[in-house]
Parts: sequence; C-alpha cells; structure tokens
Amino acid sequence: MKNIKYIITGLLLSSLLISCSEDFLEYEPEGVLSNENVATAENAESLVIAAYAGIANDDMIGPLTHMWVYGSVRSDDSYKGGGGRSDVGEVDRYEQYYLTVPDQGELMAPRTWTNYYKAISRINFALRVINDIPDAEYDLKTTRQAELRFLRAHCHFMLKRIFKKIPYITEDLTQDEIANTGNDLPNQELWNMIANDFLFAYNNLPEAQDEVGRADKNAAAAYLAKTRLYQAYQQDENHQVVSINTSMLQEVIDYANEVTGSLEPDYANNFLVEYENGPESLWAAQFSINDGTRVGRVSFVTGLNSPHGTGLYGCCGFHLASQNMVNAFRTDTNGLPLLDSFNDSDILNNVQEDGTVAVSSGLTVDPRLDHTVGVPGRPFKYRNTVNEQGDMIYKFSWARDPGVYGFFGNMKEQQAPDCSCYVKEGPFVGTSRNVIFIRYADVLLFKAEALIQLDRYDEALPLINEVRERAAASTEKPVAAGASDIYNVGLYTSFPSKEFAWKALKFERRLEFGMEGPRFFDLVRWGEAEETLNAYLDEEKTKRDFLANAVFTAGRDEYYPIPQREIDFTGGLYVQNPGY
Repeated sequence: MKNIKYIITGLLLSSLLISCSEDFLEYEPEGVLSNENVATAENAESLVIAAYAGIANDDMIGPLTHMWVYGSVRSDDSYKGGGGRSDVGEVDRYEQYYLTVPDQGELMAPRTWTNYYKAISRINFALRVINDIPDAEYDLKTTRQAELRFLRAHCHFMLKRIFKKIPYITEDLTQDEIANTGNDLPNQELWNMIANDFLFAYNNLPEAQDEVGRADKNAAAAYLAKTRLYQAYQQDENHQVVSINTSMLQEVIDYANEVTGSLEPDYANNFLVEYENGPESLWAAQFSINDGTRVGRVSFVTGLNSPHGTGLYGCCGFHLASQNMVNAFRTDTNGLPLLDSFNDSDILNNVQEDGTVAVSSGLTVDPRLDHTVGVPGRPFKYRNTVNEQGDMIYKFSWARDPGVYGFFGNMKEQQAPDCSCYVKEGPFVGTSRNVIFIRYADVLLFKAEALIQLDRYDEALPLINEVRERAAASTEKPVAAGASDIYNVGLYTSFPSKEFAWKALKFERRLEFGMEGPRFFDLVRWGEAEETLNAYLDEEKTKRDFLANAVFTAGRDEYYPIPQREIDFTGGLYVQNPGY
C-alpha cells in the first residue's frame, strides 16, 4: 500500500494465510501465533497492513479488485477475447451463461471465493488481536478497529454481489461456530450486517487519514450510500426485484451528501498512474513498484488483457469492447446519447485496407469512447508513439482473434509501456496503478438514481449534467495524440418525465463506467438483467457467431453458483443458488 510501510514479518503472515475451505475452518498450522502472544500495538499495526494487503491479493484467475470478468464480460460491455473460446474457457462459460455445472474447476469464481475469505481471515485475526489490547496501550485502537470492519464489509459486499448467498464471518466466532455458519441468511439481514460494519467505520474513522490508502469517514459514507442503494432493490428468492425501499433510498441521498470530493477535471486522470489518489478516488486498492521485491507489489488482475501482437505489450488480447458498447457512445446533433436507438446501426466497423476504420460523415461521439475503447486508427492511451519503441496508434492487427471477437480493444486498465508503473512478467503485464472501487462520479450518480426513484428527478438533472460536463471537457489528451475531433457532448435541458430521467441515468452510468466492471451488477440491481442481456444477445449474435447459443436465464444467471467444493466440505450446510 502506498505510503504505508510493509513491516510485517513472515511469522505473522504465516498465521494469517488461512483459506476458506479446510484450512479456513479447522486447520491450525504448527507454530501459529495466538492472540495473546501478538497482542501489542506494534504487532497490531503490522496486522492491519496485512489486512489491507489481503483485499488486493488477487491475480488473473482469482480477481478481487477489477471486475472485468464478472461485471464487464458478463454484461453487454465486452467480449472475453483471447485466442478463441477455449482460451480460459471458464470465462467463455460465464459469457455464454452456461454455468449449470456449479464448480468450473479452480479458476475464477471458486478462486475469488477463496481469496476473499482468506482476506476476511486476516481481517478477523487482526480484530481479535486488537480487541485484546487495553485501550491505554493503543491510542489508535478504535480507528484501526474501524478500518478493519470497513475492510470486512468491503469483502462481504463484493462477495454478495457475485454469489448473493454467503456466510458472514466475524472475529467473535469460534472455529466450531464458523464451521456451522451457513450461507442462507435472509437477504436483507445479510445486507444489514454489511451496512453495520460500514456504519461502525463511519462513526469511528477520522475525516481523513495521514497515510494515503487507509479508509476514512469519507470512504465509509460513500460505501454506505452504495450498500443502501443495492439493498433498496429488494429481491425475492429467485433474484427478481419485487419492491424498492424508499427509506433506504433516502439514506443513499443522506450518505451521499456527507461525501466530500470532486470530479477530476479530465476524465483521463482516473486511469493514469500520475493522478492516482486524486480528488475523485474515494476508495482504491493500492499497489507499488520498485519496492525491494522482485517485480513489485503490482496488480496482475488484468494481466491477460494487453493488446496482442503489438511488440509494445505482451499477451493475451482479453476483454474486448463489444460492438454494442462502442455504439453506445454515439451522440445526436445536440450531443445527447441515443437512449433508445443507439444500437440501430453500427459505428466504426468499416475497416480499410490500411487497418484503420472509416468514420462516417456526420458521426459524433462522446469523448469517453477514446478513453475506454481501442479503435483502429485512433491513438491508444493518449499517445501516438512510445519514445523510440514504436507506434501507439491502435491497429486492427493488435486484435488477437478478430474473426471471433472483433477488433475493439480496452484502454482504461492499460498504461503506456514506458510508464514507470509498468512491468512485464513473462508475457503478462502488471502495473502499480490503483484499482478504484468507488470514485466521486459514482456517488453523484448513486444520489441521482435515488432521487429519480423517489420521483425527484428534477434534482437529479444537475448531478447527471455535472458528469456529462466533465466528459465534454475531456478531449484534450486524445486530440493532442491525434484522435479525430468528432466529439459532441451536450447537457440535458430538462427531464420531461421520470421514465426519461431513469433512462438517462442508466445510460450515463454505462458511459461513465464502461468496461470498469459495474455494468452487470447494475443490471441485476435494477432487475433488468434478463431483458437487457437477451436483447443484446439477440442482436450481437448476428455479428459474433460465438454467441449463437448464449442465453440469459432469469432466476439463475443473476448470480454465480456457490462453489461446489464449499458445499461438499460443509456437508451440505451451504445452500446452492437457484437453478444450479
């Protein structure tokens, strides 16, 4: 974590690396430290740092931070990509909504489950130690407890979005109690447990922290707004939204009003290492490089996703923008999105002999296109060259398998190859850039969403326009690098109805967070996954043969199956999600 010292010992770490299955439930390794013999303020500080590290201990096949697999490929934003359908075939099954076998090997969702419960184990161990330290011996005791409960709530929140039915593990449970903790809590009760941890953090964290990367009251307020927004859309046992809780929507507004921050003046800043931890980043996983370790504490969670065959990057051409995603950036003569007709025809798909795409006469787009998608003939990552290394204009040849997945790339998670944050480990690319969990634009749109659902859509108008105004101002970097200036972003003059405002809000979230990972979770929260994704598939499969048999099944595909190995290990205590 940036600006927080890595002072944890190997002995302490050995006591924390406890998995969710057999190791997590009952295994006690020889030499493990007990709460009693590490209950000092110095050791507690090390344990808290280890807990922060745990929430970002992910990898390419067990994501914890970037949700490109679960939230982007699973939605209408992107395709899996890579070298055909069998390349990391588990993700192909996610994209096809074919998960009728609950345990798809050890990759992706089962590994994410384990990685998150390892992180929760670290957090709870640290809490047990800190709880035993007398207040007089540890001035920061309450603050650190609040940080840890924030981290624990974050882990359970992320797990709940993916799996829905999860066990909530706290530090006061014995090993026997953990072994008998099921995953069948009522949905609202589970949300309340998450919210209660965030509330403790909100009530006990300082307004700001001296060390960048630590949770503060601001981050807790933002996460409470997010949690209550998800909780407000109340689901039945088959994942269908049956009511919207208006009192929780008001809590979203109240907590959003507590958040201080601002939008970055340029949208690009959110995706460049030199601007990380800026005013828009409210909560982020921290990474480092050149820190004395072999390759640094860099993130490889998107290590498969670099443009392929460029000579500048490495492998493997995953996470490619869908044609539907690209079409969403088109604007009308007033600079507004085509809320209902954006996908009536395709843009930027006419490939020329030189490998660029022709721009149709009169086409205008939201500039966030050139911050989100690699388009042949347009500069990549705001560059046209990289020192003497080569040309950075995105090319058709950068697509690994265009016959299957098309040729649009991803840009937000990439950095220029000459960035000081960049490292290659074999063919895979890692960077030390943060992965942002919540940014200020999120909070503005959380509040706007709650206002619209409460029929106060006139109050939502300036919030959505604030996000659009920043988009309109974010043209300098791509234009300076050689992008054609076809940008046109306008502001909404009014919302004539709640229905119109609701469409505008949903579309704005898609444009603002395109390919960052929230799209699938948004659709599930709104109760619109089946309708939206099957309409997407009906059209997209006419362009991409690999989607020919894909279909989203309501009541099943909103969530991933509980890993079968966890059900087996608990002797059937864990309940499987419907349909699997």
